[in-house]
Amino acid sequence: MPFWDSSAIVPLCCWQPGTSESRRLRRETGRIIVWWGTTVESRSALARLAKDGHLTTAAHRQTITRLSQLRLAWDEILPSEKVRSLAEELPDRYGVRAADAFQLAAALVWAREQPRQRAFVAFDERLRAAAATLGFSVRP
Repeated sequence: MPFWDSSAIVPLCCWQPGTSESRRLRRETGRIIVWWGTTVESRSALARLAKDGHLTTAAHRQTITRLSQLRLAWDEILPSEKVRSLAEELPDRYGVRAADAFQLAAALVWAREQPRQRAFVAFDERLRAAAATLGFSVRP
């Protein structure tokens, strides 16, 4: 079971350059592990796509439905002191933004801070680089 970043979840909800790859990985890996805030991050990205004219009103509603369906099939790493303490160090060390720091920290908690051979699915290049440096097997 890989850990999925929001940048890999959004292409499962609407067409994006990474949609084919995300769908293939979803079929291969089965269950998804995400950070507790993934729904909010994904909804924000979908709202931005709609605002920028990349999604019609009807398509935006469909993406929200798809996200809700996905949420039923994933496991979430919940907020905790451990997640926060790990996230606090990550922006300085890896140059990631706050939301990405929480994503990485949640992935580290999921991996029991032993990320070697654990898959991390993301399309955001900065986050991918940080995850790889931490020892995750970054996909795709």
